[in-house]
Amino acid sequence: MHHSASVNRQPLGKAGIAAAIVLAAGVVGHWEGYSLTGYADPINIPTACRGHTAGVEIGKRYTPEQCEQWTNEDLREAALIVDRCIHVPMTDGQFGALTSATYNAGPAIVCGSTLQRMANAGDWAGACQQLGRWVYAHGIKFKGLVNRRAEETKLCMATN
Repeated sequence: MHHSASVNRQPLGKAGIAAAIVLAAGVVGHWEGYSLTGYADPINIPTACRGHTAGVEIGKRYTPEQCEQWTNEDLREAALIVDRCIHVPMTDGQFGALTSATYNAGPAIVCGSTLQRMANAGDWAGACQQLGRWVYAHGIKFKGLVNRRAEETKLCMATN
């Protein structure tokens, strides 16, 4: 962790992370779909459950309990990444939106991105609008990603 992470604000702690996970879970549950059987996603990444990819085998069947565990672990990991890379106060909506986007697109959306620079500079309107740029996978624009990022942007812009 960079030393600057703790200079501007204290980490959000368990309550803030829990709130972000609850909000992100709603978006994730709506957009990720759910499959107990491993499959190749639109860009050929082995995927199962609600968008889980690590260690997934195409054609292998997973239990609902395994899926729930993976979803919870993946959401927590995404929230911790957001907490590590965004050093300024966030609303629950901002934290939830960025957690959902990180769950889906990976750490690069909030770590080392224009979105991160804008958020850490206090330009939340600009940072939230940056979500709309993350709609490509392997250079292909996906309508589902456009729609998902629109929902995340709305959550990010909400005042709460």
